[in-house]
Amino acid sequence: MPRSRRMRRVMPPVLELATVFLRLGLTAFGGPAAHVALMETELVRRRQWLSAERFLDLFGAANLLPGPSSSELAIFIGYERAGLLGLVIAGVCFILPAALLAGGLAAAYVRFGALPQVAGLLYGVKPVIIAIVVQAIWGLAPKALKSRTLAGVGLAAAVASVCGVDALAVFLGAGLLAVLSSKFASRTLDASSFAALLGPGALGSAAPITLLGIFGVFLKLGAVVFGSGYVLVAFLREDLVNRLHWLTERQLLDAIAVGQITPGPVFTTATFIGYLLAGPLGAALATIAIFLPGFVFVALGRPLLARLRRSPVAGTFLDGVNAAALAVMCVATAQLARAALVDALTLLLALAALAALRSKLNSVWLIAGGALVGIARALFSHTFL
Repeated sequence: MPRSRRMRRVMPPVLELATVFLRLGLTAFGGPAAHVALMETELVRRRQWLSAERFLDLFGAANLLPGPSSSELAIFIGYERAGLLGLVIAGVCFILPAALLAGGLAAAYVRFGALPQVAGLLYGVKPVIIAIVVQAIWGLAPKALKSRTLAGVGLAAAVASVCGVDALAVFLGAGLLAVLSSKFASRTLDASSFAALLGPGALGSAAPITLLGIFGVFLKLGAVVFGSGYVLVAFLREDLVNRLHWLTERQLLDAIAVGQITPGPVFTTATFIGYLLAGPLGAALATIAIFLPGFVFVALGRPLLARLRRSPVAGTFLDGVNAAALAVMCVATAQLARAALVDALTLLLALAALAALRSKLNSVWLIAGGALVGIARALFSHTFL
């Protein structure tokens, strides 16, 4: 048996969680769909920590909670693997690399008034991410779309997502559609099987910039923003630009750019903004506040997940949500592909990465290779063109 595999088997679960999610946090470029794909590749296919069906259940549950869905999926998996301590370790280790990078970029931004150029690196990384997401979708599809009804639910969810319907409405509608389809087939419905999920009320702050005000604003955002990190942009603009006048439009756009160019959760945009508002302490408070509700929601919601899955009606609802989650992931991947596959070289990178993934090559090496290609192209263009 190879030495690396023996070490992995004897490594304590918490230490293994920390190692794996730190690495994912450092390499998870590309937004929520890419994060989910990387977790599926690493934790379902490679390490076999959980089955594809269980992964989909946790993914579906994460999409029903406010906050960053990919981060909450990491937190769910940590809870599944090592209890409450695992919940904290997995979440913190997935979030920390991006938060530190965002804080470093914020310090450079404050000092120099601009962001460093990383377009070359992303040029090579994005096609690899497309390949990883496509492979994950291909592997999860048979489990999520396991009947004609669920395939129809997934198609309806994809159409709704393309038409701009709110993500939470898509997931809830898909769950209800799956239940109603099941009811029509069986003519029975147990209303007591449903559980209501209520989100906390919003906080507010109209005060000048204070540490307590920063914490309150970002705690509210973490508690009420559904969907991907991109939904966060509208809330940030409304609160920080229009209502509180803490940021200019340009500063907000630069903060959003940081969320795009760093790996890990897009919600670490909060780290950058917190640094602009109140330095390192503001960055730390904004980061803690925006992610804290996710940890609480997962800790409270995960024990209910097994009960829901055992209930025929609630289980059908969750099947519908899983089908919708996969459909929304497909739509996000198509949108990302339009921005990533811009020429023959990026298309070749994506196809090569997809072929390499089929041979079970670790995705981290593929991302590193894509980054090197992108940097080399940028240097070549700068030197000779």
